[in-house]
Amino acid sequence: MLPQVRSAETADVYFLRSRDALRYLGLDPKVGMSVFPGRAGVCCGIRQVVELLSEARFDGELWALQEGDTAESGEAALEIYGKYSAFGVYETAILGILASCSGWATAAAEVVGAGAPVPVVSFGARHVHPNVSAIMDYCAIVGGCVTCSTPLGATLAGLAPSGTMPHAYVLIVGDTVQAAEGFDQAMDDTVPRVVLVDTFQDEAVESVRVAQALGDRLQGIRLDTPSERGGVTPSLVCEVRARLDLAGFRHVQIAVSGGVTPERIIRFREAQAPVDMYGVGSHITAALPIDYTGDIREIDGRPVSKRGRIPGMQRHGRLQQIL
Repeated sequence: MLPQVRSAETADVYFLRSRDALRYLGLDPKVGMSVFPGRAGVCCGIRQVVELLSEARFDGELWALQEGDTAESGEAALEIYGKYSAFGVYETAILGILASCSGWATAAAEVVGAGAPVPVVSFGARHVHPNVSAIMDYCAIVGGCVTCSTPLGATLAGLAPSGTMPHAYVLIVGDTVQAAEGFDQAMDDTVPRVVLVDTFQDEAVESVRVAQALGDRLQGIRLDTPSERGGVTPSLVCEVRARLDLAGFRHVQIAVSGGVTPERIIRFREAQAPVDMYGVGSHITAALPIDYTGDIREIDGRPVSKRGRIPGMQRHGRLQQIL
């Protein structure tokens, strides 16, 4: 966790001022705070909340859903019990962590659900600030992606990153086949041979050329045709599959990336386009955060609440004690 988060420099300033006022008044009760989402989605970020409170030496209790559980609107995803001074200044951070992480995980679950059983890889790091790209990738994996493009994001999830070559590499080499051969020679055998085939020529033609050059070493080709050329369409995928099969390369898989959304995946499925993997970026990264609210519902064992909320902690059966 960034030191500025631990020192509460990222907190809403009114929490800092409340801390100072409570110190002046000599008030520091044991409270119970319920943290819940404003809409249903995949609950994610619990791991980071635990990290933050552990680094802050929080000595109370933390009850929570499991990372990746579905949280309903208004359902407690997290309950915190302890001296208010031990965690009050972290309310902004806790809510922000859960809001962003749950939003990303929920969006990932949407594309994964649309594409199942075809695997989805998170390709969204380029759409967010690098300070949070690995966290976003981790959340996408919690939401169901099989892995992600960044090494740090994959490490957080205990996986290996996915990705082979960008257009920049192919353009610099100057020919797709030469780029594929150079990549094959340079990379360790553990790196999949998946070649980008939309840089210079017709995708179907390039796919066969690359397959003829690499033979059994070629695992797949990636289609990332830009919108200026109509993007990747179901008919293009079907043609590439047919051309590869006719040339004797049935083992070569087809990966699709570039503006992939659940709606586009559904169109691929309806057209029975033989996609073997989707790379999804902006649908995940552009997800709206799921607003979380933190309410004190108990003070020194006495049920309380603000007007309009029900006093007392939920302590429902889905919560497990994690601190």
